[in-house]
Amino acid sequence: MKNILILLLGVPFITASILSCKKDEHKIYFEGGTAPVFTASSTSAMVLDSVLKNSQAIRFDWTNPDYKFTTGISSQDVTYVLQVDTTNASGAGFTNPGFQEISIAKNLSVSYTVKELNAILTKLNLLENIPHNVEFRIKAGLVNNTVPLYSNVIKITITPYLDVAVPIPPTGELYITGNGVASDWTNNPPASQKFTKVSKTEYNITIPLIAGKEFKFLSTLNQWQPQYGRATATTNPSGGDMGYNMGLPGQSDPPSFTTLGTGTYKINVNFKTGKFAVTQ
Repeated sequence: MKNILILLLGVPFITASILSCKKDEHKIYFEGGTAPVFTASSTSAMVLDSVLKNSQAIRFDWTNPDYKFTTGISSQDVTYVLQVDTTNASGAGFTNPGFQEISIAKNLSVSYTVKELNAILTKLNLLENIPHNVEFRIKAGLVNNTVPLYSNVIKITITPYLDVAVPIPPTGELYITGNGVASDWTNNPPASQKFTKVSKTEYNITIPLIAGKEFKFLSTLNQWQPQYGRATATTNPSGGDMGYNMGLPGQSDPPSFTTLGTGTYKINVNFKTGKFAVTQ
């Protein structure tokens, strides 16, 4: 009986002890923010001129979105991305697969020279010397691009000039070489390994490739430079950015392209955008 009373008297103390150890939970909730107000130094139609390439073309400014949580305004760093696209047929931009995004980090403004702005439009693969309706906006975000907020859209008609992301073949010719093709590695590949020149900036070829092998592109017969390959060893073998060595001091050969498998593939090279694509 004595033992039973001791056990019963101990229960309230055990319960109180457990309850006292339970931690209070303080949850933080996102309460919202304000979409950035986006402005440009000018929205007038622009004709970009390579002669003025180092002159300022445009300046963009935007307001802080003031992200708010239950604990107050966020102390986290806000990052910004400038999004650039052309107006599509439905009038809604930023849906084209190749639209451009430029990270601005923590700043609330950015300026571009004529050359820098033209380079952005070049990556959109726009025809030169023709006016294009271009749209700009700012995307704000917190860590890992969470809680994105989008600014108003600024539309400007801009005429770009011809520029390239990767230097074009100086000979106007392009050849494929490597152990992934019939010739193996040689700087004098046969005519069957010559690309078709679609335009000054675009080339393509349809050719059998060997699985587990490599290849590169050459411009001048009997020379190893200019030479074109992948931008980095991790660039997707099916397409992405190109690297190059034009034979100038300080330049080194880029990593080789790698074959996707044995079969016949079409290889497209666009020096304007600096991109390659391999499709079976």
